Formats: sequence, C-alpha cells, structure tokens
Amino acid sequence: MKIVGFETDAGLRLGVVEADQVVDLQAVDANTPNDLGVLLARTNGDLSALRDLVARAPAAARVPLQGLRFALPVARPGKVVCLGLNYLEHVKEGPQRDNVPQHPTIFMRSLTSLVAHEGAILRTRITETLDYEGELAVIIGKRVKHLTVDTAASCIAGYSCFNDGSVREFQRRSTQWDMGKNFDRTGGFGPWMVTADELPPCGRGIKLETRLNGQVLQSDNTSNMMFPVAETIAYVTQGMTLEPGDVLVTGTPSGVGHARKPRVWMRPGDVCEVQIEGVGILRNPIEAEPE
Repeated sequence: MKIVGFETDAGLRLGVVEADQVVDLQAVDANTPNDLGVLLARTNGDLSALRDLVARAPAAARVPLQGLRFALPVARPGKVVCLGLNYLEHVKEGPQRDNVPQHPTIFMRSLTSLVAHEGAILRTRITETLDYEGELAVIIGKRVKHLTVDTAASCIAGYSCFNDGSVREFQRRSTQWDMGKNFDRTGGFGPWMVTADELPPCGRGIKLETRLNGQVLQSDNTSNMMFPVAETIAYVTQGMTLEPGDVLVTGTPSGVGHARKPRVWMRPGDVCEVQIEGVGILRNPIEAEPE
C-alpha cells in the first residue's frame, strides 16, 4: 500500500493511493487518525485493517491523485534520526575521506526542517550553499528498544523518499552537523509511505537516483550502504527507543553538489527530484526564503 498524507479544506487527511485515485480514510471512517504516526501507535504497526477500509470506500471517499495537496507522510514524527556517511564513495568525496567511519554517524532533524512532496524547499537568504542529498527514509511502526540485526525488520512500517537538503556553510562550522541540517523547510519528505511488504527486506538492493532540473547527479543502490538498514536500527536502538511514526533517514550516495567542480547548489527556480525504486518520486521546487 501507498499511504499518503494530504491537505483538504477540512484539514489534514490520510489516504491510500489506488492507481490515479486516493481513498480518503477519514471519509470512510471518521475515527481513523489523520496522522500516520498516531495510526501506527494505535495498531502497533499493523496496517492490515486499512485494506478493509479501502475495500468498502464509497465513490464519495475517492479523490483524484492529480492535484492532491500533499502533506508529510508522517504529520508529526517524534524523532527524525539521520545517518551520515553511509556510502563509501560519498565518504571519499568529503572532508572525512581519510577517516572512514567505523560506526554509524548519527544526527537529528527537527519537524520545522521538513517539507512535503511538491512543497518548496527554501534556499536561505544568508548563504547560497544549499546542497541536495537523496536518501531512503524508513518509517518505524512500533515501539522498540535493543533490537538485533535479525529482529530489526520487525519494526519497519514502510519506506519513503527523503532529500536531506544541507546548508554546507553552516554544516562545516562544527563537527556537529545539526545546524546545517535543520534550516527551515530544507528536508523534502514524501510523496508517501510504501508499506514494508512492497519492498525487499530492510530496503536492500533498490536503486536511488537524484536529479536536479532533470540532470542525474546521484545514482546508486542501497546494497552499497556501509551500514545497512538492519544494522543501523540495531545500533540506534542500543540507546534510543524508537516509536511509531519515528523516521530513520539512511544516508546519501556520492555525487553531492559540494564535491563537484564547479560546485552545484540548489537555487531558486530549480526542481530537485529523488527517485527510489519501488517507492516513487519526491519532487520539490526550490524557492528563495521570503524577506
């Protein structure tokens, strides 16, 4: 299933994509939460009941996918846990080329840094160094701690696309990356969540591609992760309790703008797309931060 958040005149909704239509779950059952994180918490990650809702949806509960006002796949994730330096060729193109990490490099993103599919990523007024980073996002389905590599898949509700838009000037000012990774509306997230049963276990072996104005700038496969999804979940849950609706963003491959000669920054008027096999295409225009 593709589960999508969207906005209507009546407010935030949650839907299931079927071909060129979206089933508005609140229009089928008003008691259905409009935030995927809340729904996952209520069902302990079991989304099978949604198939029954979709099966009995009346025509009035179906809206066109075309023209949908997308919201974040998870409206209010409790945590957005991000992994840096997860593809060796990306490590080699950056300042850590002589210091290949032996453990996952973890940082966090805030809710205000996120922007939905088709929403504008903002290029801040104070620097032009806004870079793209196409990544696979993992949505957590249930509360877990101290998982192992063998049990990690049990907590995965599904997957989405992510563009970890990075303000490099501020990222490089400190060994802690959070400032450069948390400018308002720089992290594209969407267009929806594809449930885990639709992809290979732990999202392994799928193609990821990032395009800027139609030009392919990143192209790789998740099988090349240094710290695959299962290993990363096991590592993170040694210390953090992951909860329904939390998001794990799994790192970007090589080809980022700061490593290119000349450097390539996302500028107002550009369009950036992140495409992940089996998931979909996340598309965000770039706009200047309003004065």
